[in-house]
Amino acid sequence: MTDGGRPGAVELIRSSVLSPAEYAYAATAQADARFVFLAGSCPLDEDGRTVAPGDHAAQAAQCVANLRQALADAGARLTDVISTRVLVASSRQADLVTAWRVVRDAFGEHDVPSTLLGVTVLGYDDQLVEVEAVAAVLDAH
Repeated sequence: MTDGGRPGAVELIRSSVLSPAEYAYAATAQADARFVFLAGSCPLDEDGRTVAPGDHAAQAAQCVANLRQALADAGARLTDVISTRVLVASSRQADLVTAWRVVRDAFGEHDVPSTLLGVTVLGYDDQLVEVEAVAAVLDAH
């Protein structure tokens, strides 16, 4: 069961052989799950402005807030996410880790497989972080 007592479609898979990680190494979804493919969640406010220029942590938090809303609009929640990709416009590993910690903490115990990438530039002015996600949902019958 996931939060709220609703059965979940996602099963996280951990490895006892691979090095320890802050995320599951793989995930599966039940055959009858509905997949939700989300656009990259950007650090934009309701008026389409980039929030917190220069602040990786604050932008990651806004990305997570926007991701939560997009999931809710699709009838899903964070615990339905099956994988993420966190993009950070920086060549500094410390900046990547700063953004990653915000995303990781938002997911809590639902430590989905994730990829953290440093990129040269993202699509909006002053944008430093973007979070991509895929979710799997069991619809109520």
